[in-house]
Amino acid sequence: MSQLVKEIQAAEEEVLLGNIILYPTDTVWGIGCDAENAAAVRKIFKIKEREESKAMILLVADQEMLQRYVKKLPEGFEELVKRQERPTTYVFSEPQNLPTEVLAEDGTVAIRMVQQDEFCHRLIRQVGRPIVSTSANISGESSPKTFADVSDEVKQRVDFVVNWRRDEDMASRPSRIMKIEADGRQQILRE
Repeated sequence: MSQLVKEIQAAEEEVLLGNIILYPTDTVWGIGCDAENAAAVRKIFKIKEREESKAMILLVADQEMLQRYVKKLPEGFEELVKRQERPTTYVFSEPQNLPTEVLAEDGTVAIRMVQQDEFCHRLIRQVGRPIVSTSANISGESSPKTFADVSDEVKQRVDFVVNWRRDEDMASRPSRIMKIEADGRQQILRE
């Protein structure tokens, strides 16, 4: 069994137990959990010392999974995703099948499809539902681009730390965030 498969299986087990993982995402190092587990999501808010009114980003494996959590995808959404040159998180106004803990105060949900990052993509597929993705930092601190950038405080607060890609020094940055209305109108919230 390859190291990648072992890491995915270990992380999957932790997520399904309701635990919090520290893991490499398709952008920066993140803290995650089962997005459908409200108690686990509340743990993340405590770890980050973050206001619960701030929304979390959810990662899904593909459009099929996305459609289980958004009532209606805007026309042309598939083409929009194909044109994106970097990881882009989409904010949708009609979420479904999700706990209120992952929604913004205005009822929207932020979701990113992860298809280019093998670890994240395979982990989400194994779990079978979205995983929360928030930067692995205390609120107000900068997002960790490498494992070495993650504070010891955060490392000690999570239940499980993924070993995959710990030594990589990649030039990553947080995703672009785009609000997309049911009628297809778009607004960049974070470039």
